[in-house]
Amino acid sequence: MQRTAGKVIVPFFISHGGCPHSCLFCDQRRISGSTGELPSPEEIREKIRLYLDSSARESVEVAFYGGSFTMLPLHRQRGLLAPLQPLLDSGRLSAIRLSTRPDAIDPVTIALLRELRVTLVELGVQSMDDEVLAASGRGHNAAHTVAAFSMLTAAGIAVGGQLMPGLPGDTPSGALRSLRALLKLNPACLRIYPTVVVEGTELARLYSSGDYSPLSLDAAVSLGARLLHTALGAAVPVIRMGLQATDLLSGPRGVVAGPYHPAFRQLVESELCYDLLLKLLHQRVGEVTVGAHPSWLSTVIGQNGATRNRLKAQGVRLEKVLPDPGSSLHELAVTCGGITRKGNIVTDLQYCEAEGRHV
Repeated sequence: MQRTAGKVIVPFFISHGGCPHSCLFCDQRRISGSTGELPSPEEIREKIRLYLDSSARESVEVAFYGGSFTMLPLHRQRGLLAPLQPLLDSGRLSAIRLSTRPDAIDPVTIALLRELRVTLVELGVQSMDDEVLAASGRGHNAAHTVAAFSMLTAAGIAVGGQLMPGLPGDTPSGALRSLRALLKLNPACLRIYPTVVVEGTELARLYSSGDYSPLSLDAAVSLGARLLHTALGAAVPVIRMGLQATDLLSGPRGVVAGPYHPAFRQLVESELCYDLLLKLLHQRVGEVTVGAHPSWLSTVIGQNGATRNRLKAQGVRLEKVLPDPGSSLHELAVTCGGITRKGNIVTDLQYCEAEGRHV
């Protein structure tokens, strides 16, 4: 069951549905773990009923992931959205979201989305650099993204954006420029998926021939920390970082290279915590106690005690990480040498543009 910011989302995957393109990186079947067959109205209603019953919620949201929803024939789009209308009327369904390409938005499409009460459209932006988009075989450019945001926003439909740092020709500074350009369009939410090499894609062939080098996991975490920090500073929620783990992705014919990790977001958030701890430490020796929001204790410690080990290498012993219900989600309180200092990841961290470390 998917939960986003406390909401229960009923997912339907339409892998490659409607999309005429074959981007270098794409294999939606492995990425989503779905064959992409369109569900029938009966299957849609039954799945929603099961989610309502199992979650004990009065209402849920529906999301159509994968493919390019608005490139499906109009009658198929209507066939997926029409069964949801009575559920919206009854209050059992609170929102509908779907994903599509920036160049798959036009007045006819928008009229249908408004008629059938789509709440949010997520656009597969991937990059705001036209050269990166061309090198990846996307078939659209940044101007399409700007136009799609404008049309959807004018129609009263919320718009989210998906970015893929690490595509061919991309750089960390280029990924940051893409994010900043996207933030200027006032997205309702963001997803950040560092590029991974999936078996059977053109990108896998380029990787095998030595013509493409993916980001390492460490580099992707470092870049992800800067991207997340920038989005948090703009008060735009990042609802996912890294691909969701599936059996196909984790299997022997899934991801062959690149920064795939089933808990990628936690790695990124732990990196931000580590950077804030370094900033707050007024002396790099002795024992340290950290207070944090109760839900962030494991994030502060890091996976397999990574933060504790990194601090130890600098002569600092992380003695305790204690729950502090009075702390906000991004706030840490560091006690070292009898002195306590507080800081917030969003407001108290700044990053050097050239080096990518905090200052």
